[in-house]
Amino acid sequence: MARKFLWAVAILTGLVIVAAILWRLFAGDMIRTAFVPDTPYAAPTAAAPDYAAPASWVARPGLADNPALWAPQGFSAAPKPAAALFFVSPTAWLSRSAWNAPLDDAETNERLVRFTRMQASVFNGVAEVWVPRYRQATFGSFLKPGPDADKALALALSDVERAFDAFLAAQPADRPILIGGHSQGARHVLHLLAARRAQLGDRLVGVWAVGWPVTAADLSRMGLPACTRAEQAGCVLSWQSFAADGDLAEALKGFAVVKDVSGTPIGTRAMLCVNPLTGSADAAGPERNAGMLQSDELLVPKAVGAKCDARGLLLISPTPKKIGPYVLPGGNFHVYDYGLFWANARADAEARLSAYGAARFPAAKAGAEAAEDGA
Repeated sequence: MARKFLWAVAILTGLVIVAAILWRLFAGDMIRTAFVPDTPYAAPTAAAPDYAAPASWVARPGLADNPALWAPQGFSAAPKPAAALFFVSPTAWLSRSAWNAPLDDAETNERLVRFTRMQASVFNGVAEVWVPRYRQATFGSFLKPGPDADKALALALSDVERAFDAFLAAQPADRPILIGGHSQGARHVLHLLAARRAQLGDRLVGVWAVGWPVTAADLSRMGLPACTRAEQAGCVLSWQSFAADGDLAEALKGFAVVKDVSGTPIGTRAMLCVNPLTGSADAAGPERNAGMLQSDELLVPKAVGAKCDARGLLLISPTPKKIGPYVLPGGNFHVYDYGLFWANARADAEARLSAYGAARFPAAKAGAEAAEDGA
């Protein structure tokens, strides 16, 4: 029973590459039977989330027991953050009973809280964190692409779009905005920004589309550049973590069938890779890692280094042994994309917000520098 539980949690993020690897390593029919709904797609009968209601959010200001305010020892959430973050969670709905998640499933909601603590908490030093509940596509949608899966993903995206509108409406007009997500959530972020980028004007600090492949075509559709250096604002970061000695060829086979925002399979195209240790494509050894988040929620410094390869995979070494039990086949550290670099990703977000402020308010920067020189 414990083994089955660990396996279920290990695959809960629902990335297509995970499905592709599992499909090749294990019997496809068994996996499909376990996770793909056996009925045609049917729209949920329950009411859609009401994003005016606090209960429709995993995290937002004012919630009791807000999981986004968690931080490991030595860190704390900012009491009055300058910016706001809209973060879309990865797949937490594993059931084959419906193509889209209900909003009241206890196990799914428990996983969403855990994801928020592991991932979205990275940003609570600089931003109010908003994480919507949404009727996400089930994990099985990624195992059996087709019209049913497309409808499930489209419904999930429609919830994300409405949540985004409610999030923006709650922000002051000049407040800096960060956008983040992981796995299925990152996919929705790409589609959201391809359609809604103009709504943000010059308020965008950065986009963290982690755990999902991002191509040059995606960047073009969003009208956003890739992040190529640290302390660069208004750009897109993405990475997907694999052990340097993992089965990378098998991983790339899985990525080949993933579709970009326009619906074209990625094939052999390169994917965006921004090393969270450097804020660029530059490599870094373990000495640059300020803190990896272990499963016991302790930060361990200098645990792992990372470098981007030619195709856009983020290769980590040495392979961490104590990060947690949910490493996927082939050396895939997808579940830990944020946790491997928790402290560095946090510092990176802070630096990009500072760069955004300096570019938007150069007079304030000049005044601060003059004050420091005169001190």
